Amino acid sequence: MADNNKFDEQTVTELVDNIVKSYRECEYISKIDSARQPDKDVIEGIINSVKKLLFPGYFETKRLKSEFIRYYVGELIEEIKYNLERQMIYAYSFTNGEDMKKAEKLAKEKTECFLVKIPGIREYLNTDVYATYEGDPAAYSYDEIIYSYPGIYAIMIYRVAHELYNLSVPLIPRIMTEYAHSRTGIDIHPGATIGKYFCIDHGTGIVIGETTIIGEHVKIYQGVTLGGLSTSGGQKLKGVRRHPTIEDNVTIYAGASILGGNTVIGANSVVGGNAFITKSVDRDTRITVEAQKLKIRSKGNK
Repeated sequence: MADNNKFDEQTVTELVDNIVKSYRECEYISKIDSARQPDKDVIEGIINSVKKLLFPGYFETKRLKSEFIRYYVGELIEEIKYNLERQMIYAYSFTNGEDMKKAEKLAKEKTECFLVKIPGIREYLNTDVYATYEGDPAAYSYDEIIYSYPGIYAIMIYRVAHELYNLSVPLIPRIMTEYAHSRTGIDIHPGATIGKYFCIDHGTGIVIGETTIIGEHVKIYQGVTLGGLSTSGGQKLKGVRRHPTIEDNVTIYAGASILGGNTVIGANSVVGGNAFITKSVDRDTRITVEAQKLKIRSKGNK
C-alpha cells in the first residue's frame, strides 16, 4: 500500500522553499540579516540581580553580612552594568538601527543614568511595601509581602522598567513588564506614572495603560482596568493621553473599568466593584453599581 504522506526529498525541498518564501512575504514577523537582538533570558537575569539590590538580604543563597555589604553591592552593580549595557547595545542597534559605536555610547550613558536611580526606586518600594502591609489584614509581616505577594513583585519590576522607559531605552522596559505580566497576571505598562504608597491587593487581571497617572496612597484590587476608551485609531493614537488619572487616596474595587484620557477620579474617592466609568468624578465621591440584583432560590423552585 502506497504511503501518500511520504516525507521524501522533493516534499522537504518544497517545504523549505515555501517557508523561506513566507519569510519574504510576512515581513512583520521576520528578522533576517538584522543586528543581534536583546536576549529575554538575560533581561530576566538582570531583573533578578536588580531585585537583590532593591531587597538586600531577601533573595541571596547565603546570609548577607554587614561587614561585606559594600563588596556585595559593588559586585552586583558591576554585574548589572555589564549585562544591561550589552542588552541596551543590542536594543539600540536591533530596534532603532543605530550603528554600533553610537549604540555603545548610548548604552553606556543610559545604564549609568539608570544605576544612580536605584536609591530612589528603593524609596518608592519602601512605601509600597508599607502600604500593602497596612492595607491587608491578611499580611502578617513585611517579609511575607516581599517574598510572596505578586503585587509587590509586579510593582518592583514596573518601577525598574519605568526608569528605563523615562530614559527612552527601546524594547527592554516592555520585555521587563511583560515578564512580570506573565508571572503575576498584572499588566502595568512601563510608561504609566505611579506615585508612592501604591497597593495592589490580589492583583490578577489588573491592566494599567501607558498614559495612566496614579497619585499616592492608591489601592486597587484584582480585575481592575485603567485603559483607553477606544483603540480604533491604532498607531495614530501613539503619544496621545488615552488612559485615566487617579488622584490621591483612591480605592478601586475588583472588576472596575475606568477608561479614557480625559477621565479623572478625584482624590479620596471609592470606586465600587464592576463599575464602568468613562467620565470624571469629583473628589470625595463613592461610586457603586446598583442596577444589578442578586437572586437566590432553591433548586426546587423554578
